[in-house]
Amino acid sequence: MSNAFDSAAPINPYTLDPTGWTVSETEFNPQRLHAQETVFTIGNGYLGTRGAFEEGYPNENAATLVHGMFDDVAICTTEIVNCPNWLPLTIKVNGEAFRLDSGTILSYDRRLNLRLGLLMRSLRWQSPAGHILDFRFERFCSVADPHVLSLRCHVTSINFTGDVEIESGFETEPETQGVPHWKTLQQGSINNVIWLLSETMHSALQLGMTAKIVVLAEDGILPMQGKSSQPTLTTTVSITENQTITIEKTVTLYTSRDTETPLEAALNRLATTARYQTTFAAHIAAWGMTWQNCDIEIEGDPTAQVSVRYNLFQLLIAASGSDDRVSVPAKTLSGYAYRGHAFWDTEIFVTPFFSLTQPHIARNLLNYRYHNLAGARCKAQAAGFEGALFPWESAGSGDEVTPRWVPGQNGELIRIWCGDIELHISADVAYAAWQYWKVTGDDEWMRDRGAELVLDTAKFWGSCATWNASDRTYEIKDVIGPDENHEHVDNNAFTNGMVQWNLRSALELWDWLSHAYPEAAVRLETSLNLTPERFEQWSDVAKSLVMRRDRETGLIEQFDGFFDLEDINFADYEPRTTSMQALLGIEPTNQRQILKQPDVLMLIYLLRQQFDQKTLQANWDYYTPRTDLKYGSSLGPAVQAILACDLNQPEDAYSHFLRAALVDLEDVRLNAAEGIHAASAGGVWQTVIFGFGGIRLTEFGPIACPNLPSNWTRLKFRLKWRAQWHEFDLTPHHAEVTFDAIAAERPVEIAKDTVTVHRV
Repeated sequence: MSNAFDSAAPINPYTLDPTGWTVSETEFNPQRLHAQETVFTIGNGYLGTRGAFEEGYPNENAATLVHGMFDDVAICTTEIVNCPNWLPLTIKVNGEAFRLDSGTILSYDRRLNLRLGLLMRSLRWQSPAGHILDFRFERFCSVADPHVLSLRCHVTSINFTGDVEIESGFETEPETQGVPHWKTLQQGSINNVIWLLSETMHSALQLGMTAKIVVLAEDGILPMQGKSSQPTLTTTVSITENQTITIEKTVTLYTSRDTETPLEAALNRLATTARYQTTFAAHIAAWGMTWQNCDIEIEGDPTAQVSVRYNLFQLLIAASGSDDRVSVPAKTLSGYAYRGHAFWDTEIFVTPFFSLTQPHIARNLLNYRYHNLAGARCKAQAAGFEGALFPWESAGSGDEVTPRWVPGQNGELIRIWCGDIELHISADVAYAAWQYWKVTGDDEWMRDRGAELVLDTAKFWGSCATWNASDRTYEIKDVIGPDENHEHVDNNAFTNGMVQWNLRSALELWDWLSHAYPEAAVRLETSLNLTPERFEQWSDVAKSLVMRRDRETGLIEQFDGFFDLEDINFADYEPRTTSMQALLGIEPTNQRQILKQPDVLMLIYLLRQQFDQKTLQANWDYYTPRTDLKYGSSLGPAVQAILACDLNQPEDAYSHFLRAALVDLEDVRLNAAEGIHAASAGGVWQTVIFGFGGIRLTEFGPIACPNLPSNWTRLKFRLKWRAQWHEFDLTPHHAEVTFDAIAAERPVEIAKDTVTVHRV
């Protein structure tokens, strides 16, 4: 019944790179257009730009998505909007436009340099009239200054002599999946500068964008022509064989979330922005500093190396280092799926990466939840509870934006219950806050913000649990766990286990806060109405909440009645290219032991210290064969990989790891076109660190118990623990750890392996 990823399957050649830093595509395939637009997304934590072509292509999904830019939409309440397109560059050769759907592509190479954050495309093109030219495009979204974007194009004639016409500007009012969101307020051009001021139709958010366009030929910089009322410039240059023309386009972008006058800010920034090469130098210097702390080095496995770095790159360009009122959308800033909404994905899968490598970003992500506590309290109150119930899908305001009804394939309306009863999100937020605190030792943040998150979510659970007098237990009924194949279940193991953790952690936190910061404790005691009776009730709920666990085997029932559901064999449904729920339907799947992801295994992973090896093995053996790992949740494979490491099953671990690491690069689930799988990307990092690296976070710091794949000869990474960097250099028989402290060096023997600790 195994349905893990076949690790022996051939890997597309574009994912292999001997340097481990480049994702390349050596042949243009129009059938993969949208998936590759996702793969070649670039960004800088402020915005993301999909890998569409500068010259355009029929039915392309070009998009630039900016954090926090939401507008009203039917069904889904609000969606992140496709912002005006900064890429357009039209090049005509003797009147014929250069396009990949016209003429003949004689050679083609597209590369994303992960180290430099640079997207490059080189090709030789023959026009319909037979003129041959070389084109080399480069573009980046500056990490040094997130409001600056740049592209450059070199055009070299091979056999053509004549006029080349160049036109560049903005696509001013792009739609978002067919929905218009923009109205233009101002636009224009003068000399070699263009500008645009736009506003969203409903949320009234403004965007100001400007660009400086420079065309260089042998005679120097060419003058540009344009209409004062349009953000477009043109010029014509004569070219001969072996001559090169260079076009540079420097763009600045601000929104009304940044400043009251975004167009003025963009114009001012453009006036002080240097040419391409200078801005690029600052950009790569900023990337160098980021990679110094975030990189993972893998020797012996080029596929793993480039795919891991790719997933880290996509995480790094999706999270804001300066804005704590935005989160990381489920599809990052790379696609429209889930409308730019944030889920539990961020707290459980993404935030740990930042907590241990760039804590200030993790703090921003958690502050997003803190700022939106009002919405969580309103949701809890509307449902008849106390405390904070965070929305399953969250956007700009922190209100619940999960659609209640969505149209099916045949036009029928399908009820979506996640926003009503997928309650575990509140415990997930508390868990992320707690883990950040333990990793960073950021007591001030916990005092000022984190404590309120943990305590108010505990307050919600205290009001949510109901007493079963006959069984003398507390229950939480009518919920959905992470396994969304099963709705309206009672006593979901993941939910109840995380509730127990949330309540016990809140009590522990209160004890700490009362002693360390009594004034803060008094403030929260008053504002949250915290009483000794409430604390006693939390303790009772945590102690008596239902968890159906067999005392002899350790097997945990996922929810009441799960073991009574019909069992199936996945092999009976192969081959398939879609999920079991899509094949069978919602209700038939609900009545079978078919998991979108295994809730019990997820719980064991998050609370590993509470479960022994016997319990893990029993639940692994039962739930793994019943999980749709191929087309269920993309969140599952990474967790499976880590637990397989815990069970000393390296081949299974590596197979699950590849399914997560290549989910977008290889379009494993056939949905890469919708955007990057953010949770899977975060899970890849966790697999390498907590699975193969065997990192355990103790009160004294991180320790390594590596379990490397057989083909890995070295694994090297850095973690930041309470303001101190720990560098791990792991091989199959040796683990070396270097960290900042008083100078010392001592070897420690552990079984047959040697651990060397350096303090520098």
